[in-house]
Amino acid sequence: MNFTIRNAKINDMPQVHRLIEELAVFEKEPEAVEVTVKDLEQDGFGAHPAFHCFVAEVDSKIEGIALIYNRYSTWKGKIIHLEDLIVSKAMRGKGLGTALLDEVIKYGHQLGVKRINWEVIDWNEPAIALYEKKGARVLRDWDVVHLDETGIKNYVANL
Repeated sequence: MNFTIRNAKINDMPQVHRLIEELAVFEKEPEAVEVTVKDLEQDGFGAHPAFHCFVAEVDSKIEGIALIYNRYSTWKGKIIHLEDLIVSKAMRGKGLGTALLDEVIKYGHQLGVKRINWEVIDWNEPAIALYEKKGARVLRDWDVVHLDETGIKNYVANL
């Protein structure tokens, strides 16, 4: 099967959004997606883009994405965070995920980052196996901490 990995364009965002929604269903949180196509267009392609996105394209249809953004580690310096690596259900197991991950790692290497971070849900064994096969360490002794929008408002209200 032939596919192309490339930088996302603003007009790709409706298809990117479709994959984000598909991921939410896969992770059993179909109502969790609040970001809109317009948000993706504004946040990724304005004067100061909040993220960079790679897409995997098969027959002019986007079947996978890798969305990353810059972070800074007080211990390491410049790092990037892989927010999501998504491959459509129909295209899993065909090499798109590996090709997208390869592109992210090459991109980070070109930027000279000291680390690339991402999370994986603990029951996604195929993804965990892929990441470990590629040399990533899955740190099982760290917990992810989130403060959602309501939590932020409540926190500020109690200052």
